[in-house]
Amino acid sequence: MKKFALVLGASGAIGSAVCRGLAENGWSLYMHYNHHTDVIQNLIKELSQTYPEQEFMTIHADLTADSAATTIAQSVFSIEAIVVASGQALYKLVEDTTVEEMTALWKVHVQTPIQMIALLAPKLRQHPVSYITMIGSIWGEAGGAGETLYSTVKGAIHAFVKAYAKEVSFNGTRVNAVAPGLIDTSMNSHLNETEMADLLAEIPLERAGTPEEVAHLVSFLHSGKANYITGQILRINGGWYI
Repeated sequence: MKKFALVLGASGAIGSAVCRGLAENGWSLYMHYNHHTDVIQNLIKELSQTYPEQEFMTIHADLTADSAATTIAQSVFSIEAIVVASGQALYKLVEDTTVEEMTALWKVHVQTPIQMIALLAPKLRQHPVSYITMIGSIWGEAGGAGETLYSTVKGAIHAFVKAYAKEVSFNGTRVNAVAPGLIDTSMNSHLNETEMADLLAEIPLERAGTPEEVAHLVSFLHSGKANYITGQILRINGGWYI
């Protein structure tokens, strides 16, 4: 039988890499996106050609909308795994951040994904083992000046993972977070060469990670080889934060 996973934020760099990694391991996918329609269409075409026996479907939803969680949940028939890779950055001081920006950040990173997970929980319970993996952040643990609100919502994700893992463990659901450090994506495009060099100098491995490296860790958590891992925040940051 086919196994289905839902990936939120499938059109992003990490989300796309996660989709490729899961597809390679035999997963059929529901692929959520909001922007970057061309990226998701090309990804669907690529995966459908490479893995013709699997199914790949798109779900469009704006995670800041009150109806987003319901829209996504109603589009899913069978589900065995969820990866929350959606998100948006915010580089602002707290005093310069508007209420609207705070609300949008909270909905995209925390409220809508959790509401969606609650709606899909009965379908996850239909399987002896199921998986939820959320993409957290180094800043959710260490905190980042100038990214305080972003750090806050990532910290909330980490707290949710620790608590929800205990709540659903008897249902066979494994709940974990992957917390990347500096990853080579467009999210870091605001950094100039000097700023990037300064960051790399702080990282013991002296480089940024790749979306594929994050995806490898997600794939491992969903492989059946990591079923004794739950409630964990797994760091992938080149030794930047230990």
